[in-house]
This record gives sequence, C-alpha cells and structure tokens, in this order.
Amino acid sequence: MSFNDKSRLDPTQVEDRRGRGTGRAIAGGGVTLIIVVVAMLFGVDLTGLTNIDTGGQQAPSANESAGEVYDLDAECQTGVDANERQDCRIVGFVNSIQAFWSDEFARGGSQYTQADTVLFTGSTEAACGYASGAMGPFYCPRDQKVYLDLDFFNELQSRFGAQGGSFAEAYVLAHEYGHHVQNLFGALSGSSNATGPESEAVETELQADCLAGVWAFHATETGYLTQVTDQDIIQALDAAASVGDDRIQRETQGYVSPESWTHGSSEQRQLALKDGLQSGDIATCESPGWTP
Repeated sequence: MSFNDKSRLDPTQVEDRRGRGTGRAIAGGGVTLIIVVVAMLFGVDLTGLTNIDTGGQQAPSANESAGEVYDLDAECQTGVDANERQDCRIVGFVNSIQAFWSDEFARGGSQYTQADTVLFTGSTEAACGYASGAMGPFYCPRDQKVYLDLDFFNELQSRFGAQGGSFAEAYVLAHEYGHHVQNLFGALSGSSNATGPESEAVETELQADCLAGVWAFHATETGYLTQVTDQDIIQALDAAASVGDDRIQRETQGYVSPESWTHGSSEQRQLALKDGLQSGDIATCESPGWTP
C-alpha cells in the first residue's frame, strides 16, 4: 500500500491532542486493564465512563514525550509525507475514507457530515466521557468524532497477535468511520444491552466491518492511494480476526463464552469485512434498522 505522492492531504480532519493527556485514567492495571481493553475495543459509546477517575497520572507513550507539540498542518501536506510518517498516514486514511463516503452519500442523494479523528496520548476527554488509550479506538456519536491513541497499533500486535502493517491501521479507522456512517443513517440506537453472536451489538459491529470493506474496495478511486495489494487485504483480515470476541476471550480468560460477545467472533468479523471487500456495495451491509 502506498499513497499517491501528488495527493494533497487535509490535516484539518485530524485533531492532534498528543502529549496533552488529561491526567485522568480508567481504573486499574494488570488484569483489569486487559478486561477494559476487551470490553471497549472498537467501542461505540463510552457514556458509562464519564468521571471514572483513579487519581493516577497517565504516563506518556513510549514513543512520545510529555508536552511535545505536533504540527500536522506543517508536517502532513502530501502523499509523500503519508508514506514516511505514521501520523501523516492516519491523516491520509481519514481523508480517503471521508472522500469516499462524501461521494457515496452524494450518489444516494444525501449529504455526508465529516467527522474528525482525534489523536491523543494516554487519556483524553470526549463528549462520551473521559477515555483511556487502553480501551482502544472508538467513535463517540455525541460529538461525532473518532478517538485514537496510536499506541493501540502496538498493542494490537503485542497483546492480540496481529501482524500489524499500515492497512491494518486503515481497517481500524474505516471500521470506526463505519460507525459514523451508521450514526448518520440513524442505525446507532444503542438501546439494547443484549449480547451474544446474534445480538444487536454484534450486528452493529459486523456492519461497521462490512462498511470498512466497502471503502477498501474503492480506496484507490479516492486518489489518495495508488494501489491496495493482496498483502494489504491480508493485514486487514488479520486485524479483524485478532479483535474477534472468541480470540480475545481465549487469550485473556482461557475460555470462550459466546453469550457475552459484543463484537463478534474472529470468523464473523472476517466474513463481514470480506463481504464489503468483495462487493464494494453498501447494500451488502444492509440489516434491520438500516435506512441509507
């Protein structure tokens, strides 16, 4: 996967809060931290986390210094920058994903509302509450923003055994923007607390995976990416498998309990992503309550 050197990036779609942690942390370490990661990975609404505070200070990531200032406007201008820097690559992916959905909505006679991605270090505040990077990326429908601590991609490999790679990052972002698309279509009710392989919660996550695949099918058409290779697809599918409920449960608690699934099994997530990847058609992702 590579970016078109001549493509112009739009860093205004990414808000950079790195190095400016809130100093508030989600409770616990060790096993508790793993449970939080499992529970909230790729989450939709973190309302219940509001005001959770252990009084502990959130340390800066290993790759960043506290208080370090970043200037995406100056540093992420073209596809050349996206090919050289991870944060600029995130800008490029966000630009491509939103360019696709803007065109897709227009083709359907409606208007897409952009959603910023917020890069943060350790912890930050969202309209859905205080959040920790330990919870993984999430979309907050209250402020229509995607939140991401870049250290998550290291966790994806070291803790959950994913291959990693730049297109694994693209999949994660496209999944979260899938939630934004669902929200714009009124398909994020969040009213059901049911869990399990056939639950509404799992259906919502699988649909976001499918929508991520639809973008990947059309990614090069946005002009930001020059090609999507077979290896890129393998990276995305591997990332989808690594965050399956069954795989995470097996690795963190030693057994699988399907009745508590909220995101779907590795197989379910891969199949949903493949549906979008193979069809490139948003209709493939339709489900009850889906009204594009």
